[in-house]
Amino acid sequence: MSNFDQQLAKVRDESGFIAALDQSGGSTPKALGQYGVSEDQWSDEEGMFDMVHQMRTRIVTTEAFNGERIIGAILFEGTMDRDIEGKGSAEFLWSEKNVVPFLKVDKGLEDESNGVQLMKAMPELDALLDRAKAKGVFGTKMRSVVKQANDAGIKAIVDQQFAVGKQIIAKGLVPILEPEVDINCPDKQKAEEMLKAHLCAGLDQLAADELVMFKLTLPETSGFYKECIDHKNMVKVVALSGGYPRDEANRRLAQNPRMVASFSRALVEGLTAQMSDAEFNSHLDSGIDSIYQASKT
Repeated sequence: MSNFDQQLAKVRDESGFIAALDQSGGSTPKALGQYGVSEDQWSDEEGMFDMVHQMRTRIVTTEAFNGERIIGAILFEGTMDRDIEGKGSAEFLWSEKNVVPFLKVDKGLEDESNGVQLMKAMPELDALLDRAKAKGVFGTKMRSVVKQANDAGIKAIVDQQFAVGKQIIAKGLVPILEPEVDINCPDKQKAEEMLKAHLCAGLDQLAADELVMFKLTLPETSGFYKECIDHKNMVKVVALSGGYPRDEANRRLAQNPRMVASFSRALVEGLTAQMSDAEFNSHLDSGIDSIYQASKT
């Protein structure tokens, strides 16, 4: 089996969840601050990303972080371009940890229009995808956000996600489409109903060999995305924590059979740079296990 086929089988068939280690740009200082690293500890953007790479390296090199409970990890472009213990980050994840590497490819969000935030244009996407493929990356992730239950806006988000997804598929990668519904959306359940209708329509238009994944906000109705999970073109539906604390995110996740976690903030909750290695590993192990158990339902 090729690496791709092995990775596809792992993501599709094995139990576990996807670690989201892809904070970038504006979210990085906050993530570092929660980790106990203040802004006076770097002088420029490069220094900031060096700091966050140290944090991510510490996470993925711990004993707790491995392919037994974690099936994949989403990387920021800057992480993909750096090494971990002398290997490219994507290669390290797969060869040393048996964790499938994904890459965040979006370049941020447009201003809100029709109750949603579309993705900014990605004119250099093809070149990035070629580079990712060469580095051993299996799939990608890209995020847009639903703020209001506006059908025209939600359709525009889904249309954009599938259009870019097809561009990614054509490069031999599996895209994670992430149309996030803001957990503070005033009519979240109605927005989710609109979103599911458009997502199912998009799935039905895919060719037989066009495989995708979804990353979705934990829904108000248990088991809500079953039709998406069961679809012949679906590899896996994963859930974002969306700002819910880990315990609440796990509680909601456990109510959604065969939907697994792809948590970012909830994964690293409580970890600090000041912890000893033993404390760090123990705390991370506990967090990973709680997310793994919630993902097994």
